[in-house]
Amino acid sequence: MNKKKCSSLFPKPDGRKRIIQCIYVVGFMDLFGVSMIIPLLSHHVKSLGASPTVAGIVGSTYGILQLFSSTIVGSWSDVVGRRYSLLTCLLLSAFGYCLLGISTSIALFVLARIPVGLFKHSLSICRALLTDLVSESERPLVMGHFNAASSVGFILGPVVGGYLTEHEGGFYTSAFACAAIFVLNAGLVWMLPWNDTIINCNGSISSGKTCLECTKSTKNGSQVNSLYQKSTTKSEEKHKGLDWRQLTLLQPVWRQLSSVGHRIHKVASSDMWDLFLVRLLMAIAIMLYYSNFSLAMEERFSLKPKMTGYLISYSSLLGALSGFLVGPVTKLYGDNMHALLFHSTVLTCTLIFLYATAPSVWQVLLTSTFFAISTSIGRTCITDLELQRGGVQSCGTLIGAGQSVTAVGRVMAPLLSGLTQEVSPCGPPSLGVCLALAAVGVLLIRIPTWEERRTKQD
Repeated sequence: MNKKKCSSLFPKPDGRKRIIQCIYVVGFMDLFGVSMIIPLLSHHVKSLGASPTVAGIVGSTYGILQLFSSTIVGSWSDVVGRRYSLLTCLLLSAFGYCLLGISTSIALFVLARIPVGLFKHSLSICRALLTDLVSESERPLVMGHFNAASSVGFILGPVVGGYLTEHEGGFYTSAFACAAIFVLNAGLVWMLPWNDTIINCNGSISSGKTCLECTKSTKNGSQVNSLYQKSTTKSEEKHKGLDWRQLTLLQPVWRQLSSVGHRIHKVASSDMWDLFLVRLLMAIAIMLYYSNFSLAMEERFSLKPKMTGYLISYSSLLGALSGFLVGPVTKLYGDNMHALLFHSTVLTCTLIFLYATAPSVWQVLLTSTFFAISTSIGRTCITDLELQRGGVQSCGTLIGAGQSVTAVGRVMAPLLSGLTQEVSPCGPPSLGVCLALAAVGVLLIRIPTWEERRTKQD
């Protein structure tokens, strides 16, 4: 069969750059609004008359809903497009925070957490959209910048939320302010220059097809980024079964559900258990590091809560700034994400061990400094490898599945922390060391297989 090349239609740099910058702003404002509310939730639900047990059950509702909805919503964004799915998530999350702003009973509080738990996946869809817009080599740099912008919002939000809480009805004011931020984000997403970014497969196609059929637009923000395919075969495989007319929110619900189920099944049946296992082990290990940090500082070093707060803020600030290091470090490793993930995992394991055995606050300060950097790089690496292995045509599903795995860690970590803390204040980080060592072992066994597979693909 005769084949011909499409004409090169590269992404319009101005439109793509504007979208990426706006997504950074969306990420910042998203976590800024959420972090205004998070520190106040426990106090508010108790003020409504809930017992500690009921408060704990209500608090876990969000995590459980996130566990089951992350992959589904991520896959749905692959089906209907980033624009529509992101707008839906932002508006329904805003609705949930509005309900929270009028919650005067426990029942209404729980009801308000349901839409947020089901649809608060705006950050995951933003990451999938960034993956659509950039090449594989640019992805770690852009993801690092996005994580940095989001983290800065998470640092500043509690300051504003705490200030508003000092006034009468402060919680309700914070909740409505958070809802307004999500509506503002939805407006920003709606006004993005979707039509200005043109992406083309730039590969060989059969003679019966025109170049126009090969060319796609990110009008709906759907995954069509095929500019960077290295060969004709990969390009054809990527677009096999991809019909632009099907990537619309108006297609029948049954077809959307079928497409979502197919994508989730494809990821679930793929040979990616090793990456998801490493993500789970490291997520629990990192959460165990932070789980009883304040209490451990008080019991081990008689550190006052005020000083512990300063130490946590310092670590959080470094974690945000370290997002800007991901790109340069990736280039230093020659884009070898396997080696970078292994080294960051080993470093994280070592730092948790040093924290668990620290004889002084100064060693804790030193470990906190490098811990924030290593975990930030590790998170970006694991996401990038998942996208490399699974294929960016299902990046929403993959990122959502990764978030579901992390949600499992959020459910397990508090339980494990409570059990090990009965033994010693150093119990949680000590268990974290064991789990991180298990992750290192998995990487030692599996990385040769990954490298061999990568060599064959190249």
